[in-house]
Amino acid sequence: MTSGYTIRPGVKADADILVEFTLREAEDAEGVRLDPARVQRGVTAALDDSRLAQYWVATGPGGGIAASISTLKEWSNFHGGYYWWVQSLFVAPDHRGSGLVDLLMDHVARQAAAAGALDLRLYAHRDNERARRVYLRRGFSDAPYVLMRRRL
Repeated sequence: MTSGYTIRPGVKADADILVEFTLREAEDAEGVRLDPARVQRGVTAALDDSRLAQYWVATGPGGGIAASISTLKEWSNFHGGYYWWVQSLFVAPDHRGSGLVDLLMDHVARQAAAAGALDLRLYAHRDNERARRVYLRRGFSDAPYVLMRRRL
């Protein structure tokens, strides 16, 4: 099903589409409208410095970007290694159902394993049942943690 798609690292020239995908992901997944300027700053910073986050894009048979995924690393002092977090994942609507989620997740899992990562982790909005079903199908399980935050 994913025939004709290629995954490559995201580059600075991809910034506009990655910003668009991030804005659409937030709206699709959580019904949230993000500030485009802040998203632009976040995506651009990561493309400039891969220590912040790493992007990969899937290009379709026509060469355009069909999907993207990004990860970031979190150091574990408990286990002396990095957890890799899937920070974002978006598949353009006209490419959904083509197996791109599997392709991107497998690619990231291979990259994380090759880098010696401890786990591949992600969080999903509790109301996003579709995403949660996909992640469970991809081998993720509920973790024994509750995500908490303090807004600043």
